[in-house]
Amino acid sequence: MTDEMPAPSTDQPPMRAQDYSEALDWPGYFAAVLGKEPRDTLVAAVDAFARDGVLEGLAIDLAAGEGRDTLELLRRGWKVVATDGHPDAFTLLWPRVPEAVTPRLSTLVATFANTQLCECDLVNASFALPFCEPEHFPALWRRIVSAIRPGGRFAGQFFGDRDTWAALPGRSHHSEATVRTLLEGFEIEMFRVEERDDAPDVRNPKHWHLFHVVARKR
Repeated sequence: MTDEMPAPSTDQPPMRAQDYSEALDWPGYFAAVLGKEPRDTLVAAVDAFARDGVLEGLAIDLAAGEGRDTLELLRRGWKVVATDGHPDAFTLLWPRVPEAVTPRLSTLVATFANTQLCECDLVNASFALPFCEPEHFPALWRRIVSAIRPGGRFAGQFFGDRDTWAALPGRSHHSEATVRTLLEGFEIEMFRVEERDDAPDVRNPKHWHLFHVVARKR
């Protein structure tokens, strides 16, 4: 019999996609979300176009990552320019693109600071804009608004000012009032506020505060 106490466990909960994105580990994030369904905001935007009788167009998938939304757009007949700041995104995307639709896809490695956006029908920015450095956000947003044709749409997320990650350097977070100001000139078709806490048993629990948006340019 011994009086020694067992050593404390060093086991940690497994890494999740949000843990990789918090650390800006994009290859880890891409691998963690590979094969996931397209984002609800992207689906809502494309469904809205279909209700308008628009079954195809040109979309820019900003910070497309491993391509979950790009693949959905291609599946629905759209042309896509997918951008991302990390080249690993496209090494995961291209092998999953059916050969028949490859002529409708262009990819571009570009940061938020130097991304040039062509005129398009849709800018999709699923969970991308919070990772734009604050000093570059105003110019990026102006380019987004300018690129979208009248009647076109923006789909994506903004992170709120009460989100835990708002305290991290290099992130762009906004109050609800600021987001609504950014969307002046658009007809808002979806504006869903999400605010919740992670369960305490995850690796890095955080408070989430974000806005899910689909908006049609007037």
